[in-house]
Amino acid sequence: MAVVNITINGRVYDIACDDTQVNRIQNLGREVDARAQHLLSTVGSVSDSRLLVMVGLLLADELGEARDELAKLGSEVGAAADGDTRLAGLIDSLAQRIEAIATRLERA
Repeated sequence: MAVVNITINGRVYDIACDDTQVNRIQNLGREVDARAQHLLSTVGSVSDSRLLVMVGLLLADELGEARDELAKLGSEVGAAADGDTRLAGLIDSLAQRIEAIATRLERA
């Protein structure tokens, strides 16, 4: 078990994590700090707890938008797959018609 030090708004937080997650936790900490700094530049000075709530809300909002986009893309992929299935059926039907025409021409 590793302990990672992350700094958010000048404060150091010790976060315990699996040894394999050290780099990920450090990167996430930097991302949260960057969001916090951006918020501070926009809204001015706020308490650490309010700042972390605001960052959490921003990240939750982005996550919600990403989930909505993923659901939309999933629907589009499903519709494309249905279209591919219909197209394959049409191609098969055309192939059968062509074969039938070729058979009739061979007999004639």
